[in-house]
Amino acid sequence: MDTSNLKDCLDSLFERFMAESSIFINKDVLSHDFIPEVLPHREKEIFRLASILAPSLKGEKCSNLFIYGKTGTGKTAVSKYVLARLEKKSLKLQGRVKVCYVNCRLAGTEYRVTASLCSALSLQIPFTGLSTAEVLNRLFKRLSQLGVYLVVVLDEVDELVKGYGDRLLYELTRSNSLLSKGKISLVGISNDLYFKELLDPRVLSSLSEEEIVFKPYTASQIKDILLQRAKMAFKPGSLPLSTLNLCAALAASEHGDARRALDLLRVAGEIAEREGATKVEERHVHEAQRKIEHDRTVEVLASLPLHSKILLAVLYFNGKPKLKGLTTGELYEGYVSLCRKAQVEPLTHRRVSGLLSELDMLGVVEARLVSLGRYGRTKKIQLKIPKKTLEKAFLEDVYFASLTENGELA
Repeated sequence: MDTSNLKDCLDSLFERFMAESSIFINKDVLSHDFIPEVLPHREKEIFRLASILAPSLKGEKCSNLFIYGKTGTGKTAVSKYVLARLEKKSLKLQGRVKVCYVNCRLAGTEYRVTASLCSALSLQIPFTGLSTAEVLNRLFKRLSQLGVYLVVVLDEVDELVKGYGDRLLYELTRSNSLLSKGKISLVGISNDLYFKELLDPRVLSSLSEEEIVFKPYTASQIKDILLQRAKMAFKPGSLPLSTLNLCAALAASEHGDARRALDLLRVAGEIAEREGATKVEERHVHEAQRKIEHDRTVEVLASLPLHSKILLAVLYFNGKPKLKGLTTGELYEGYVSLCRKAQVEPLTHRRVSGLLSELDMLGVVEARLVSLGRYGRTKKIQLKIPKKTLEKAFLEDVYFASLTENGELA
């Protein structure tokens, strides 16, 4: 294709996408971040969370809360829904309650999480340059000055603990005994049912004063959610009921994941739109499923916490592939060495074992128990995914890219 033809094709493509969509009215309502006015089949959880946080409106101490359940069960949506209404009610009562939602995976570090809490109190913290302890001191001082109640939701809190330990949670859960005025209540959200095993007993007893478990959605419940969103997202007649039912059935088979259902519906609509079709057909859903399956592995790998990535880097550069993996001792030795080179504080052997168990459950690594004869037994750890997949996932990771340039750990 010559240059002039390419320009014409691009202009035609852009014009087509600038024109009115044949499929969508508002595609944004299918995103994970969209919170509708009504959350179907989560009324019980909404009322429970609101009941726990309601005393804050009178300045009374609320219980700390731990919410857990599988991905796509509505934990984040319910939390944001209740927080928004709590804040709205507080504004009518002189704004004595401040709310702060932080996704710990996106924030990345203890420092940024703490800086986000300060931002909720209109206290600006420099991007770098202070210790986390100093930022906490400024947070508590600001709280005492304002005398307000701060409700904090830490989403994916397990990512923070796996990367940095539970020190920040400890400081926050004990803060009320140190504040002259003002209070803090914590809501921790996690997909990891075993996350609490990583916590110090003092933190666990305080954080888990109340618990809410979100059960997976059934196929009929997912269908109701999709029907609600489809009315806002798609033009009349562009989404046959059979297509919507297929999305619901596929998502229900994936442990009741509503996010999965919304992704399927959105990507299927995008595929149909690119084809110039006027309806989203079942074949578009199957094509969307294949695309999402391919992208999900890469996405999961790219979003792993730093220490999990370091473990995978050690396995990636394993110089003994013929021995079918590294023993846990060899892997930990390589991990500590790489942490030192990256100027990262290594985790304990126990917490690294927890990370390896998670990688094993994700299907990223394989941990096999092998016999060493009279020397006992040990575990051999090896990658279960192609190295090219790992390279693609970490392509934009500056740390991993610098390692691949060297081609070795030493």
